[in-house]
Amino acid sequence: MTGNIPSSRDGFTSKFGVVAAAAGSAVGLGNIWRFPYVVGENGGGAFLLIYLGFILTIGVSVMLAEFIIGRRSQSNALGAFKKLAPGSVWWLVGVMGIISAFVILSFYTTIAGWTLEYLIQAIGNGFSGKNAAEISGMFDSFQHSTARPLLWQLLFMGLTAAVILGGVQKGIEKYTKLLMPMLVLLIVIMCVRSVTLDGAGEGLRFLFKPDFSKINGNVVLEALGQAFFSMSIGMGALITYGSYVQKDNHLPSTTFQIALADTGIAILAGVMIFPAVFAFGVQPDAGTGLVFQVLPNIFQQMPGGYIFGVFFFLLLTVAALTSTISLLEVVVAWAIEELKMTRRKATILFAAAISVLGGLATLSFSELSEFKLFGKTIFDNLDWLSANFLLPLGGVFIVIFLGWILGSKIIADEVTNQGTIKMKLLKIFIFILRYLAPIAILLVFLNGIGVFGGN
Repeated sequence: MTGNIPSSRDGFTSKFGVVAAAAGSAVGLGNIWRFPYVVGENGGGAFLLIYLGFILTIGVSVMLAEFIIGRRSQSNALGAFKKLAPGSVWWLVGVMGIISAFVILSFYTTIAGWTLEYLIQAIGNGFSGKNAAEISGMFDSFQHSTARPLLWQLLFMGLTAAVILGGVQKGIEKYTKLLMPMLVLLIVIMCVRSVTLDGAGEGLRFLFKPDFSKINGNVVLEALGQAFFSMSIGMGALITYGSYVQKDNHLPSTTFQIALADTGIAILAGVMIFPAVFAFGVQPDAGTGLVFQVLPNIFQQMPGGYIFGVFFFLLLTVAALTSTISLLEVVVAWAIEELKMTRRKATILFAAAISVLGGLATLSFSELSEFKLFGKTIFDNLDWLSANFLLPLGGVFIVIFLGWILGSKIIADEVTNQGTIKMKLLKIFIFILRYLAPIAILLVFLNGIGVFGGN
């Protein structure tokens, strides 16, 4: 297993390409609106410290584990387990990853499509002259309509498929190397504007001031879950991307840089959003309401708000696209290598299939809002299934597989590039993989299914 990726297989050409693609996969809509709110409501700086601790231990370790499995096997999420553990049932973990990517992409493109609607509204100055109630009504009307949400969802899937059709080098790497610096630039510009508003200091205190009185068991589990989900773990994307990484790439260093980029962008999102929210006397709220109802109103009141509204929704669109690219590639790579399809056929077929399920998720807010299974809409069921079941179980099986099945020698070979570089923390990494990570992810799983009073 030495040398670079075989010439017959597409792959990343540079370390920056790997970091941009994998960080793009991890940085999504949740980083922009959910992470800052979770930090603020769970002790601010105190929560942030706990979260960073989990990122540096559990998050980085599981991400590195997926990269190792991918690069070692030079295969897709399913093929990786078939190659590394032939004749066993471990290939089922790969199946979970592919199903996860399929399911997540189907409902994720619903919200991603909303970003396109709001980007067009921002460019066309569609919020001009409207008060808070009217802007909120715009969102409700759009969300509960049929044609426009479906149109935007299909268009967003089309954009995603267009990138995937280009392959790894000419598609994923080319566009993420452009999109990720654009995202960082936009978010930094927005941060500078936000912190210079009168009253912005209260928002920064909300985000960063430690409030240790709020720290309890549930908050710790929230930090652990956020660390796990924010890094694109358990959905096959990092195994797939890992299979495209060159053999001379220093995986531990690359993994740390990706974690740093993902966490840094999430924190910057808080610096961007909350000073503005507090400067205009708005109570912070979680999720889509903050992004699609509160912030457009703030942009109306802010000097230069038009251009910053356009920047913000462009930023959201870019963040969503870098994530959807990685999810579709998981499914397409599997179809190419296991079903022997061409990239073109696999991309078109599975983009269409995902769009069908995604259409049902989109209609959960309108025509199918009354159709429920287990008390949840189609959208909510897909969200729950992936976040609370598929991803944590996939994650725990991945660390058990690497830590206990493949074993120390293969781990050492991959993280040291066959002994050519040193990794001082190798023993600690293996200990985390074998003991800490499985327990931590199982806690996330149990919390997600309600054992500790969660969802």
